[in-house]
Amino acid sequence: MATFADDTAILALDQNPIAASKKLQNHLNILQHWLNKWKIKVNNDKSVHINFTTRTTESPQPMLNGEFIPRKNEVKYLGLHLDQKLTWKAHIKAKKLQLNIKTNKMNWLIGKKSKLSLDNKLIIYKVILKPIWTYGIELWGCAKPTNIKILQNYQSKTLRIMTNAPWYVSNQTLHEDLKIPYIKEVIHSQAAKYRNRNTNHKNKLINQLISDQTVPRRLKRQWPEDLVK
Repeated sequence: MATFADDTAILALDQNPIAASKKLQNHLNILQHWLNKWKIKVNNDKSVHINFTTRTTESPQPMLNGEFIPRKNEVKYLGLHLDQKLTWKAHIKAKKLQLNIKTNKMNWLIGKKSKLSLDNKLIIYKVILKPIWTYGIELWGCAKPTNIKILQNYQSKTLRIMTNAPWYVSNQTLHEDLKIPYIKEVIHSQAAKYRNRNTNHKNKLINQLISDQTVPRRLKRQWPEDLVK
C-alpha cells in the first residue's frame, strides 16, 4: 500500500497478470472486512484499476464491496498522470493543456501588448507558469525527447511572446539573454538534487527510493537515476 493524506494506492506485482490480480483481490478482501467493521463505505466510482504493463493481456478486474472497480488506461495520482506503459505522454499532454489555459488567461499581463516590464513578466513566468510543468520533473523527465520537446516548444513560444521578439531572433538567443534554462537542463538539475537529497537523507526508507542499478533492464528506457549527468 502507498498512502499520502487521503489518497491510497494498492499495488500488486507479478509476471503473470492473473496472479497479480489475485494478490490485489486478496488485499481488497481484507480491506473490505476492515471497512465493514468500522462502517465505512467506499465510492467505487472514485476508485480506478489500471494495469502497468507493456503486454496486451488484461488482468481480471478486481472487485470491492461486490462491485467491479472501473478500469482505465490512464490515472491521476498525486498530480501525476500515469498511463499503462508509463511513457509520461499523458502527463505532458495534460500539463501542456493546463499551461495553455493559464497562459491565455494571463495574456493581458505577459502578452505583446502588455505594458508590464520584461523583468516582471519573467517573474510571473517563473512563479506561476514554470511550476506547472516542473512538478514531478524528477520522474517524468524520463519521457522520450519527442514528448519533452512539447514543453520546450511551449517555453520557447512563451518567451518569444513575452519579449515580442522578431522572427529572426533564435530561441537559443532568447534563452541565453533571459537566462532561462532549457527543459533538459532543468531535468538534469532537478534530478541531481532529488538524488542527493534521497541519498543523504537520515531516513533509510527514503534512501531506498533510489533504484537498484544492478536490476536487469528489459526495456531500453531511462530511469530517474539516468537523468543525473
